[in-house]
Order: sequence, then C-alpha cells, then structure tokens
Amino acid sequence: MTTTSQAGTGVLRTEYQRSVANYWNTNRKDPVNLRLGEIDGLFHHHYGIGDYDPSVLQGPAATRDERIIAELHRLETAQADLLLDHLGPIESTDRLLDAGSGRGGTSIMANQRFGCAVDGVSISEYQVQFANEQAAARGVDDQVRYHFRNMLDTGFDTGSRQAIWTNETTMYVDLFPLFAEFARLLSYGGRYVCITGCYNDVTGGRSKAVSRIDEKYICNIHPRSDYFKALAANNFVPITVVDLTPHTIPYWELREHVSVATGIEEAFLTAYREGSFHYLLIVADRV
Repeated sequence: MTTTSQAGTGVLRTEYQRSVANYWNTNRKDPVNLRLGEIDGLFHHHYGIGDYDPSVLQGPAATRDERIIAELHRLETAQADLLLDHLGPIESTDRLLDAGSGRGGTSIMANQRFGCAVDGVSISEYQVQFANEQAAARGVDDQVRYHFRNMLDTGFDTGSRQAIWTNETTMYVDLFPLFAEFARLLSYGGRYVCITGCYNDVTGGRSKAVSRIDEKYICNIHPRSDYFKALAANNFVPITVVDLTPHTIPYWELREHVSVATGIEEAFLTAYREGSFHYLLIVADRV
C-alpha cells in the first residue's frame, strides 16, 4: 500500500529532489539494508554505534559473514534505540513524525516502545510502499503509516506532533525551511531529535573524504554550525548535544570485513579519524 495524499508533482519540487527520489527508488536491492533487515524485519536506513563483539571475526569461516551482518544490525538497532531514548516522555495518545523514514525500522521501534501513532514521510515511493508493507506484516498499520510526502511541507496539522526525529536525512534538505516546518508541526515544548553526519567548520570546508560521501549518496552534508543557526532561527533550544563520532567508528571498521560492504567505508573512516566529519546527536525543544 502506498499513501499518496499529495500528488507526486507536488511532492518533488526540484530537479535535485527528483534525482534523490530516483536514487532511492532504483536502489531497491542494496544488500546493506536488506540483508541486515531480514534478521528480524527491522529495516534501517542509518548506521550503527557501539563496540562490536570481536568474536564475530573469529570462528568458522563459512558463517563469518552471517555473524558480521547480525552484529552490524545490532549496532544499527542500538543507534535507533539511542535516538528514541531522547524523545522525552511519550504517551500512547501522542503522535510522532519520522522525517525521512526510509524503510521504516525506527518508526516501528517507536510504536513498539511507546504504543502511539507514528507517521513516516519519504520522497521515495518505493520506500513508502516497502515500509507500509512491513507495518502491515507486523499488524501495526493502523498506528504506523508511511506517506509519500516532502518533509519540507508535510501537510500535517499545525501543532499535531509531540516529537519529531530525523535519522541521517537532513543532508538532503535546506535546514532553515526544514526546522521551520518542524516548529509548525510540534506543540509547544515538543521535542526534536536529530542524528546526523556534519562536516567540521573548524577544519574548513568539505574534505575530500566528505565530498566522496556526498557524491556517493547524492547529498549535501551541512557544516556543524548550520544546525545550531537553523534551530535558533526557528525557536528551538538545544538541550543535549553528543558527539557520537568515536562510537560509530567501530561500526565502520567492522563493515569493512563484510560481503555487503559498498566501498564507501574508507571515506567514512578517513573523515572521522581526521576530524573533518562528525556524527552528532542533537536534542532540542520547541519554545
């Protein structure tokens, strides 16, 4: 099932947005996402945090790849759990928004934890269909719904959300109109949580490694300072900022050893290790 309450021509407003949507619509068989998600039906579109179990690199060679894939999935799920830990008090009557919801894993985890309604939005019609099928298979499609909509203009009611999150999706949009839309959607005191990669202003512009990441994913990684400028301009007050960079490096080190590696692992590791790229958790309240 695909939710199409907005016409496609209204959702994709620029050539860039159409190119991003086309990338994710045609990148359907990416084994990094699919092989990991097949373990427990939680399909993520983000990376992982935490130390990996070194024993996965040992033992029988015949099952080594399976062990690594399972461990990568555990680290990605741990990342989503960390994000949900920061949403604040959520009641079963609240409504949440997953902006740039991908294949939908974090939305399903939020519903499992809080028992509330969750809407996800994506400009990829394929992702929306895939995620809605997963929600239906789990029997939660009455509470977890995914929509073909633009996160810059969702069409949802003003003040209708208690919490919103973006999980590695902000690099596809301009932050100022994005946070303006989130400020409109959130009730007073509502919570916004962001996990993102951003380049380090102190080291200057994008490094070669960061530019490689941009090129790979057709994105536009923002400088770290832009997040805080855009939040302040839209009545958000950061209450927690955590540098997750050292916690995500083990994930990338492990991913270099798996069959589903894409070749971008070296760029991530170089950017993180040289300090030109940061992996941040930002928590802000709407005031």
